[in-house]
Amino acid sequence: MILTRIEASGFRNLEGFSEFGAGLNIFYGDNAQGKTNWLEAIYVLGNTKSFRTSQVRECISFGANECLLRGETLRGTVEKQLQVLVAESSKELYVNGKREAVIRYIGNLDVFVFSLEEMSVIRGEPKERRRFIDRGVVSQTPAFLNTLSRYNQVIKQKNRLLAEASKSNSPERFYNQVEAWNEQLIDLGAAIHDGRRDYVERLNLVLDENDHGRAIFGAERINLRYKSQLEGKGDIDRYSELFRERLALRLRTEVAAGHSLLGPHRDDLEILADNREVARYGSAGQQRSALLLLDLAQVSIYTSTYEESPVLLIDDIDAELDRGRIEALLSEIEGQAQTFVSTSRRAIADRYKDRASVYWVDRGRAIVDSGSGKGNIEPSESERSREHTRSAGDELEQEILSDG
Repeated sequence: MILTRIEASGFRNLEGFSEFGAGLNIFYGDNAQGKTNWLEAIYVLGNTKSFRTSQVRECISFGANECLLRGETLRGTVEKQLQVLVAESSKELYVNGKREAVIRYIGNLDVFVFSLEEMSVIRGEPKERRRFIDRGVVSQTPAFLNTLSRYNQVIKQKNRLLAEASKSNSPERFYNQVEAWNEQLIDLGAAIHDGRRDYVERLNLVLDENDHGRAIFGAERINLRYKSQLEGKGDIDRYSELFRERLALRLRTEVAAGHSLLGPHRDDLEILADNREVARYGSAGQQRSALLLLDLAQVSIYTSTYEESPVLLIDDIDAELDRGRIEALLSEIEGQAQTFVSTSRRAIADRYKDRASVYWVDRGRAIVDSGSGKGNIEPSESERSREHTRSAGDELEQEILSDG
């Protein structure tokens, strides 16, 4: 699977379109010109959500009423046209001109991302790690998205009822209604627990088999442990039965609390490096390395499942990795997945120009760099002049990064 073209209108500061190579694609340029915006646009086109904000409508340009992304993908010999239209209060998805529900849209362009924002998977709250697992499960089983949606709807309904019951003078009259919601939660919760645990097991297998940690970072081995809230409360392998028992035991407590206290929406993922929790004991470098290894493991699982690669985004690569690790990483993934990288360093773009499609990003426009891959337009004479001035200031950096 590759993304061959994307066009943006009203999305952040982006203008026009870009056409991409099947391998490595590099966006470079000064800060605040739109490099990350192009990566974000690709992510939104594939996942219908942003990796930078929880509200995709925040991607709409200032003064615009909506933003539109159009993309073209190639899967073997099959071409598809994808479209995402985002307004303040709506989001419309299209495949080959036909409007689709999100569950039918997801899977047409699978995109994974490594970015500073994604570090919340390592350092943030449990919900960030649950989302990380869920994205992986959905990439394998798109119907899992519907299971998550239904579970969340039931939890909301149950919480409304519990809140009302907690304020009542006769809370016991709500018990039967709460039990009815619990019955729906049991099957949905078990499906979520099993899907997540199976996916974490697959991640661990890949992390053991593919020694990316040693190859790229000379680092410790990373392994994961799915932490169910019901762990230690009974036979976790018989999750439905255990969940039912615990819900019955905690019925009065939940009514008194006014909200749901049990379920996979309270589970967590433990990320370990040599059996030590990375979030607590790992250095900033180890934490970044751990996240990237998890991303690469997800790509490996996807590739082995579908016998094709997803799209991989690496934002601000020079801020997160030094030269040696950049070289090791790009060598490791070369030929494995279509990859999009952003960097503020012209020297990095020049270093990989012979094996990458390179784009200079200026005021939201991605301009193909002479002598590399594809792009939308060649630089104008004034842009060439400004780029020549910029490149002079990069000479020292180029010298440092060159093989010498």
